[in-house]
Amino acid sequence: MKLYGYFRSSAAFRVRIALNLKGLPYEQVFIHLRKNDQRSAEYLGINPQGLVPTLIDDGPVLTQSLAIMEYLDETRPQPPFLPADPVGRARVRSLAEAVACDIHPIDNLRVLQFLSRQFGHKEPDIETWFNHWINLGFEAIEKTLASDGKAGTFCHGDTPGLADICLVPQVFNARRYPSFDMNPYPTIMRIFDNCMKLDAFGRAVPEKQPDAE
Repeated sequence: MKLYGYFRSSAAFRVRIALNLKGLPYEQVFIHLRKNDQRSAEYLGINPQGLVPTLIDDGPVLTQSLAIMEYLDETRPQPPFLPADPVGRARVRSLAEAVACDIHPIDNLRVLQFLSRQFGHKEPDIETWFNHWINLGFEAIEKTLASDGKAGTFCHGDTPGLADICLVPQVFNARRYPSFDMNPYPTIMRIFDNCMKLDAFGRAVPEKQPDAE
């Protein structure tokens, strides 16, 4: 397997965790997002969106982190990322998508750069934007995790899965600005701390990647 990614990309971070949890070896190819490697003709020939991650699995080219993780779960079922029951699967997908579809798309690097370059927003404005959307998402996630009785050691029971894989990189993102306060989210932080005790999560963190700066 060959994974195209960037050390600070939370979407690539998710796929690194997923591959580690499945025990799958992979080669990393580094796409420097701040140097616009993603817009090179070579990379656009692989991923026309010019985004990371891209996973090549001995032929098939896969894009979008959630699609990649579901592919991995379907082709390498153990350990599973989703519960066996339909309601459980829907709950886990909902938590994962709260991060991957609601928080991340409006807080990622290209959006923050657009706010700066196109509209001239300065760093304090961007920080306010960034923190606002994470707080809005985390408030709902915290309420769900703390109140519906389905969370255990991890987001759903006592086995890490798709929701945890998405949540952990978003907590790393939340810590980008020291002004962000994680104290209102004790359940999120408890689950985060439990995840970070696992080697699969620890090896995937941005600062441990060969392209970390």
